[in-house]
Amino acid sequence: MRYRKGYKFQLYEDEEIRTGIYGKNIKTDFIELFANGVLIGRKGYAWDGASFFLARDNKHTVRGTLFHDIGYQLIREGLLTPDYKAYFDGLLYLIITQDGLNKLEATVWYRAVWGFGKSSTLPEHDRPILQAP
Repeated sequence: MRYRKGYKFQLYEDEEIRTGIYGKNIKTDFIELFANGVLIGRKGYAWDGASFFLARDNKHTVRGTLFHDIGYQLIREGLLTPDYKAYFDGLLYLIITQDGLNKLEATVWYRAVWGFGKSSTLPEHDRPILQAP
């Protein structure tokens, strides 16, 4: 059996957002980005939520972390270029403030991913595939 560990959340149903990323057609098992800017996380997609030690997951941040992690994954896998990191950092801020996180906390989140998130976009940061037994 091959598996990966370390995820907190898994989508029960598809979730989509309209992005400002146009002209790209990307499809993986659990992610789809259309040329019209629609980004979909498919049912079953798993992500780890907040990774910064001062940040806590809550109802105001789960959707933001979903699309932020999706974006970083697309960069890590070479499906989007590293310059999209800034876009997904900004998208995180936008979503979590829209979903009710106060702007001061959202700014802390944004500064954390802006300042410390680059390593999470690198291919070597991908979760390893483990083997059992």
